[in-house]
Amino acid sequence: VYALNEHLKTRFKRTPSDLDISTAIAFPYFEWKDEAHDQYWRLISNKSRVRQNLEFQDLFRNEPAYTAHHLLPEYRDVDYLIKIEGELLPSDEDRLALVKRIPGMITAYSVNTENLKSRKNLTF
Repeated sequence: VYALNEHLKTRFKRTPSDLDISTAIAFPYFEWKDEAHDQYWRLISNKSRVRQNLEFQDLFRNEPAYTAHHLLPEYRDVDYLIKIEGELLPSDEDRLALVKRIPGMITAYSVNTENLKSRKNLTF
């Protein structure tokens, strides 16, 4: 989030509450209202780790176990998603190119939400 704010001149801020898709699974997210372009941006983690309460009777009995959940299971390798509400602008493609140039950013690309099986998870 810091790198996006720094390089794209956005002002993402963490929301007070996470996106809960069940009682045990929550995804942290950040939001920013781009007043100049009348757009509402949300950056959300695609991964959530839930601690499991398992009883181990072996060498690892004191180690916690975690289960990973994904907001978009079709994109398990994606760490974060950016959802933009409002009219798509030609400059948005330029911003995508800028995201790709951020140091430490491996890749960035657009997702066609029409073909997603889990697109209902994006209604927040």
